[in-house]
Amino acid sequence: MLQPQTQTAAYWTTNLKVTRADVEALFAHFLETEQPLTTQAVALRFIELRLAAELDQLRKQLANSTLFQPAQHYEIGQDLIFPALNFASGKVVAQREGRNPEYGTFSVIEVAFPDQKRREFAAALRVPHALNDTTHDLNALLNSVQPSAEAIFAQYGEAIIEALEARLVNEEDAVFMGGFWFVRTLLATASVAHLHLAEAVLDLREGGPASAEDLLPDLDFAPELPLPLRAFSLNVALSQDDRFDNVGADGDVRWFLRRLEPADVTQIPPRLEYQPLPYDEHLLTPELRDLEAELADEFSDIPTPETPPDEALIRLIYPHRRMGTLPMNAYVEAMLPPATEAQRLLITLIDGQTNEPFSAWVMREGRYLCGLNDFYRRHKLPIGTHITLRATENPSQFVLDFKAHRPRTEYIRLAIPNTGRLRFENFKRSIGAEYDELMILGAEDIDGVDEVWTATRNRRRSLGDILSDLLPELARLMPQHTVHAKTLYSAVNIMRRCPPAPIFATLLARSEFESVGGGYWRMANSSQA
Repeated sequence: MLQPQTQTAAYWTTNLKVTRADVEALFAHFLETEQPLTTQAVALRFIELRLAAELDQLRKQLANSTLFQPAQHYEIGQDLIFPALNFASGKVVAQREGRNPEYGTFSVIEVAFPDQKRREFAAALRVPHALNDTTHDLNALLNSVQPSAEAIFAQYGEAIIEALEARLVNEEDAVFMGGFWFVRTLLATASVAHLHLAEAVLDLREGGPASAEDLLPDLDFAPELPLPLRAFSLNVALSQDDRFDNVGADGDVRWFLRRLEPADVTQIPPRLEYQPLPYDEHLLTPELRDLEAELADEFSDIPTPETPPDEALIRLIYPHRRMGTLPMNAYVEAMLPPATEAQRLLITLIDGQTNEPFSAWVMREGRYLCGLNDFYRRHKLPIGTHITLRATENPSQFVLDFKAHRPRTEYIRLAIPNTGRLRFENFKRSIGAEYDELMILGAEDIDGVDEVWTATRNRRRSLGDILSDLLPELARLMPQHTVHAKTLYSAVNIMRRCPPAPIFATLLARSEFESVGGGYWRMANSSQA
């Protein structure tokens, strides 16, 4: 049987090796078309080339073979190829006269196949038969039994891409940029003048962002080449110059001047830095683990969803409210577009209350989005506000929203700086957004709170000491003199950036803290009022 190897799973997976001939054939395609290709397009072209090579090999193998046709006469001992049986081969071992008045005079041949099976076929048949026509066109016949490149990719694309990328990254002349591949020696060369002009154009745009296609009209760069190749060449040149920063998602390269990027983009604000604390994770009860998952802190060990959610809920804590940022927790991260080359990603947020768009920066290293100060201030959102991030049809555009209501006066806990520590008092404030009642806090003396944060950091106060200060201070405002773990998480983060798990583990590990059930805690030596 001449079964095409390209129809077997092993050919495209375990046995797949990208050869020098494959690379040269792909490079020849780039030379001919002058078009950069996405990784998927490269894979499809690779599959097409492999299928064509096998087709040519099969054609050569069958060139000197006898293809079975019912109209022909065959002798005992003759070897035949049966295209209708997936090009199975067999030997004629017997022959007899056929008996069917409708067909006239014909013969019946018995054919033995390598699997020991024997089958009979009509031969010297004078009536029309489909196999007498189709087998004359060998190319059409071979094409009919070969799968398409798209079908192969749909089934084995992941393994094929992995093999291609592993080979191409080691090819000196292969260049990858913005989700596209091309040949380095075929690129147009950008001069120093071109790069200076690009910087000037971005300067006029307040730093950017701008795509290569946006910049090209002002650069007079390689006008004789096709636009995709000009844009790709410019992208490669800009990527090698430290003045320019790619802030676009995969397949959407966009440039920004590094020197005009906001401070929170070039350096992680200390307020948002978490210095990992050792703790015994086995102490955490199922109830507290559920609470940790509910809070979905960006530094919690929560797996990223395999399927991106359409919406993510964020509970606003003080560090992000203070810095005008949004945490990039596991759910937000899953929603963001992939950006394998961009360290910083510029996206568009749409104010869900006003429908006004504004730019926000994604800092993957620091696990936050920045640029939300005006949004928080405009809507006077308190700590503990429920904020939602919703996906749109544009993968780089999201709706930022909250549940608003008519402002009403409510009591909230207000943090008051006091000699390097925090006191809390209940004050009436006007609130116009839905919030978590256990996490809502206020802080009006921002400079004073900053001093407490600085003093806590400089003195390297332990998490246990911070909790020993905060728990009785918050408990005195409650009728039962107890404080919920979510409240403690919210309050601790005014003084020190910390995810829930270390806080919860410290409450369990230290004898001065006592659980009273339902997520509430009190000092062990206190009495219930």
